[in-house]
Amino acid sequence: MFHISSQKKYWTFDNEESLEQLRCEANQKYRNKMLASGKPGVSDAVFLEAHEEIVLFRHYEKRLLDFCNAFKPLMPKSVVGTAIMYFRRFYLNNSLMEYHPRTIMLICAYLSCKVDEFNVSSTQFVGNLVQESAAGQERALEQILEYELLLIQQLNFHLVVHTPYRPMEGLLIDIKTRYPLLENPESLRKSVDDFLTRATLTDSGLLFPPSQIAMTAILNSASRAGLSMESYLTECMGLKEDKETLLKMYDAMRRIKSLMKKYELPKPDEVNAYKVKLERVHADFGTNSNTKRKRGYEDDDHVAKEPRMTEEVTLL
Repeated sequence: MFHISSQKKYWTFDNEESLEQLRCEANQKYRNKMLASGKPGVSDAVFLEAHEEIVLFRHYEKRLLDFCNAFKPLMPKSVVGTAIMYFRRFYLNNSLMEYHPRTIMLICAYLSCKVDEFNVSSTQFVGNLVQESAAGQERALEQILEYELLLIQQLNFHLVVHTPYRPMEGLLIDIKTRYPLLENPESLRKSVDDFLTRATLTDSGLLFPPSQIAMTAILNSASRAGLSMESYLTECMGLKEDKETLLKMYDAMRRIKSLMKKYELPKPDEVNAYKVKLERVHADFGTNSNTKRKRGYEDDDHVAKEPRMTEEVTLL
């Protein structure tokens, strides 16, 4: 249950500012460590700024989503949501300059398959790197297995993720059962799924309970279809007399939609410029094998089975 989960206790935050602060601290911590190392050629100018890391984070998070959506066999949405949440949690406290997102994104996907009991073998998993040779897939697997424990440790061993997909299914069943005013709740499903996918690429999962995100998706989809479901909240959910809870729910919905409205995919020229800086940092200061540039699966072109969405193609 979410209300007694590690997610609520350790990974749900009060506001966006606290998340921004954690990311800035992770960026500054890495800078300070490198500046204090005494390595030749170290200067503050060579490192990525915090806002530049966010641009690259969004790029690689979208690459992770593309990889999961193109996965064969079909990866359940809950597994995809878990993988992306792992990715977001990891980079709350770590810099992209220390651990390269090309490697971390694959480990997040691999670990989410295991934790959510989506039974694919390690060979099947790296087989989804379809543009890579057998030797390249083997190297990918070696890195995934080598750094899997690192990811688990950085997640503080909190591996169970509550995504909005289960409460969404429960809400749809409840609407079918107790809210006859909405004749065909299934007609909302595609719009709801699209909403939840877009919400996954924001900080919603770090700020709100999954049930609130699911409810926002359903009410937003109903509104877009010209349907009012206010009476479902007040009558069926018993919030007519509980004005305070109702107002809090509406405020959460407003904030979730605001996060989604503000989200933008990074511009290609920004991504390309910051990638150059990122690769230079990893080449000059990387000490782990996952920071060393290798041929094959680490290239962006090698992490999806099918063409990307139009907006993502422009980022390659």
